[in-house]
Amino acid sequence: MEGALKRKNYEQVYKLAHKIKPNVDLLGMEQTRAAALEIETLGKSESNMSEIERIFPVLQKDIAQVVSELKKDFNL
Repeated sequence: MEGALKRKNYEQVYKLAHKIKPNVDLLGMEQTRAAALEIETLGKSESNMSEIERIFPVLQKDIAQVVSELKKDFNL
């Protein structure tokens, strides 16, 4: 998603946010799911890019934290 944001590829941002939602939902990450949903909704319009860029770091941080915890838990 970070690359899609840098390339200003709004459609890809939308699609990736859509894919992220069920995965973080499965993990019980409600705040992260809400951020992904908001990015998905905003990704439908190019005019919302600055708002997406404001929300993305929260999503990115939450996902990075979970990945780190999963790696630790499973000795990866």
